[in-house]
Amino acid sequence: MPNNCYISFYLFIPLLLFSQLKSYAQCPNQSNSEHQILLRLKQHWGRSSPALSRWNSTSATHCNWGGITCTNGTVTAISLSKQSFIKPIPASLCLLKDLTSLNLSYNNFSTSFPITLYNCSNLNYLDLSNNFFVGHLPDDISSLSAQLKHLNLSTNRFTGRIPPSIGWFPKLKSLLLDNNVFDGSYPAEEISNLANLEILTLANNPFVPAPVPEEFGKLTRLIYLWLGSMNITGEIPENLSKLSDLNVLALEMNKMQGRIPMWIWQLKKLQYLYLYDNNFTGAIADNITALNLVDIDLSSNKLTGTIPGDFGKLTNLTLLFLYKNQLRGSIPPNIGLLPNLQDIRLFNNMLSGPLPSELGKHSPLGNLEVGNNNLSGKLPEGLCSNIKLYDIVVFNNSFSSNLPESLGDCNRLNNLMMYNNNFTGEFPKSLWSVVTNQLSIVMIQNNNFSGTFPTQLPWNFTRLDISNNKFSGPVPTLAGRMKVFSAANNMLSGEIPWDLTGISQITDLDLSGNQITGLIPMTIGVLKGLNALNISRNQISGHIPAAFGFMSVLTILDLSSNALYGEIPKDFNKLKLSFLNLSMNQLSGEIPTSLQNEAYDLRFNPGLCVSSNSPTHNFTICRSRSNFSSDLSKRLITLFSVITSVMFLSSAVGGFLILRRQKHRKDRLPWKLTPFHALHFTEHHIISGLCEENWIGDGRSGKVYHVHVTDEAGAGSMVAVKKIRSLQNLDENLEKDFLAEVQILGEIRHTNIVKLLCCISNSEAKLLVYEYMENGSLDRWLHQKERNGAPAPLDWPTRLQIAIDSARGLCYMHHGCSPAIVHRDVKSANILLDSEFRAKIADFGLARILLKAGEPESVSAMCGTFGYMPPEYGYQRRVNEKVDVYSFGVVLLELITGHVANGGGAEYCLAQWAWKQYQENGLSVDLLDEEIKDPAYNEEMLAVFTLAVICTGEQPSMRPSMKDVLHALLRFEHRSGAENLQYAASEETALLEP
Repeated sequence: MPNNCYISFYLFIPLLLFSQLKSYAQCPNQSNSEHQILLRLKQHWGRSSPALSRWNSTSATHCNWGGITCTNGTVTAISLSKQSFIKPIPASLCLLKDLTSLNLSYNNFSTSFPITLYNCSNLNYLDLSNNFFVGHLPDDISSLSAQLKHLNLSTNRFTGRIPPSIGWFPKLKSLLLDNNVFDGSYPAEEISNLANLEILTLANNPFVPAPVPEEFGKLTRLIYLWLGSMNITGEIPENLSKLSDLNVLALEMNKMQGRIPMWIWQLKKLQYLYLYDNNFTGAIADNITALNLVDIDLSSNKLTGTIPGDFGKLTNLTLLFLYKNQLRGSIPPNIGLLPNLQDIRLFNNMLSGPLPSELGKHSPLGNLEVGNNNLSGKLPEGLCSNIKLYDIVVFNNSFSSNLPESLGDCNRLNNLMMYNNNFTGEFPKSLWSVVTNQLSIVMIQNNNFSGTFPTQLPWNFTRLDISNNKFSGPVPTLAGRMKVFSAANNMLSGEIPWDLTGISQITDLDLSGNQITGLIPMTIGVLKGLNALNISRNQISGHIPAAFGFMSVLTILDLSSNALYGEIPKDFNKLKLSFLNLSMNQLSGEIPTSLQNEAYDLRFNPGLCVSSNSPTHNFTICRSRSNFSSDLSKRLITLFSVITSVMFLSSAVGGFLILRRQKHRKDRLPWKLTPFHALHFTEHHIISGLCEENWIGDGRSGKVYHVHVTDEAGAGSMVAVKKIRSLQNLDENLEKDFLAEVQILGEIRHTNIVKLLCCISNSEAKLLVYEYMENGSLDRWLHQKERNGAPAPLDWPTRLQIAIDSARGLCYMHHGCSPAIVHRDVKSANILLDSEFRAKIADFGLARILLKAGEPESVSAMCGTFGYMPPEYGYQRRVNEKVDVYSFGVVLLELITGHVANGGGAEYCLAQWAWKQYQENGLSVDLLDEEIKDPAYNEEMLAVFTLAVICTGEQPSMRPSMKDVLHALLRFEHRSGAENLQYAASEETALLEP
């Protein structure tokens, strides 16, 4: 988590030491046996290694080979990192008797701990980090060289407890055991006896919950202590105050509580303090003398009081994260004078008053996030004086006045979120610049901005919301990447542009409440990606273009309260609309068949009519005028005939009706509605909407419909209805599905799990009514690209957010429910997306509740979906939460590679393919979906690919928990540390190399 400069500094030291140790002479007296040993290494590990491929058997100067360092003509160090080695470490390696340093990090070793290294008796530096070593550490690990000063086993898959003998290395200076799967305890007392220890990392392991060991206070030489995400409880012990040399103190993402001790703020050498995601309370100390602090992250706690004024003395401070606390008062003005401040995040507190007036003027400020407070005043004039600012997030405050002039030159801005304030004045025209602008997201709705819109918006814009302001001018030609454009309730005027071909990706367009006039352009039909269009409450006249019928993904259309006339185009029959409002126009003629549904609002169009067999009763029947008179005569003749017939048959019919009424009463099947949330509809609203026009697909246990319902005030919304037929004795499995889903979903309340609103049932059918997810399933967006009207590809940030949302839902099921819930059918088709592409877990027909915490559930039959089912389904009848972890790993692989989970049979399995690719070729951008390859995200995607491979491991015990998976994914979203602590710790330990 140290910043780039910090990492670079520590990277420089090992390079310097190696360069001093390396012999550049030709070494004419070098040992021939060493030469042969190295050639055998090359033969063992293969020629594909970038370094080993250049080892030449005819050359006698092996001291100059890549990865080899000699001292006085003898091999003393081997550094073969990132070579994709798979085969185990051979015993012959330790025949190099003078070998003191061995670095085999970032390879693909997957064996147990290599005890063959016990024979390397002179090793003082051993780095096996970032591999796939498995199993327990051996109890006799102290059989490694007694000279050992650096031991790095970080980022592997070691399990169990850490043996006490890990503390029996008298010269050890760094011990890195972070990012494994240790789930037992660690020998605090033995570790505390390592008197020379300077670096200790135990982070990101699911240890048994326990407080920070007081014994660690004996490690008085520690400069780096990382104990994040390892189930630490209790308070920070006073004994740690003895660690006066600490440079990094990281206790983040634990379950700690109490106050932050005063002594932490008095550590003279402390630079990096990470205490985020805990339950710390109380105020931050006022008297701060730790003046070397560079990063402070106390976010996501329960801190109270004010921000100390002494923070303004920290002239080295680059990062200040205090968000998601309960801080009050004003932001100290002297924080604006800090010369190195780059990132300040104070959102979700109760801060008041203005921002520091000098903020941004004296430092390379890049990110400002202070949303959801009670701040007021104007933004500082010099906020972007140094042209480094890329994010301004100040929404939900009471800021006012004009924007500072410096923002006009702020061409690095990417994200501008200022909504729900009281800003006034003209919005800087330069921010709309097509040439220099990097803006992607602009959300400035609900202010009092004014100014004229440009005729064309920048290509990079993806989301623009200027609603409820005072912007004027014409509607611009929209950006090529635009997905959301909302300009409701401004003063835009003129016609909608004819050239709208640039917005084929848009999903939400709202131009309501303006003064737009003229016809709807015929070319609107080219917006094939448009699924929502709202241009209601304007002065649009003319006919509805037939081109609407070619907008194949359109689901929401609101053209109400305009002056449209003429017929509704017949091509509307091609659309699958979930919401339609054409009310309050002057439309006439027969309503297209597919629109003759009471779910659609076509009222207050006096000239509209319907066919004689229409289920809609609010409109007149369409008839020809010329046939009206003859039709009337026929109706009169028929009427008299009927009256006569009734007189003769009254007795028989009366008896028949009595019998029929009795039978009807006996056979009526009343519907029972069981609500799980407050509802604004009845069972009648739902049942009347179950028609073929509303059918949207088939689930595993029944058909699925979307139904439009309205409340008493006339407001409408969509719900999804799953209809499960009960065939009594013939279909007991479907009955079980229904009961399982109702039992689970009716009790769950989580933002990333689909909400079950109610169930409706009788003896013939059972209905589950859910919240409606506008964007359907993830499977549709990833794998239905060939069909007509397929959605646009999801970009990587959206896919990552979907993965995080889904992981949150599963994490809640596994760790937040008592008893825990196993879904057992996690797949992309059961991950649904709302209008903002936020994901929710759905379809609990296979879910099982673990009756006892930690007790696997027995399985009577193989369940799930091929391609997502873990291998243990084939050989054991008891499963636990790790089946969901495996399936979720497959979903991650789908998101990253774009491949399907199962290509049509047992001959292809995405999880097996990924393992094979990883083992044979390592990490490569060739693994990534061609549609989302981006140099800015490739490294991140490959890291998630690695996580997916780990999740789909063959052994359930080796897979991480969903809590660990979520934490891993959140690292790409959570930016509280300057860099990845795992890498920083590994690289810093090179300082200790002799």
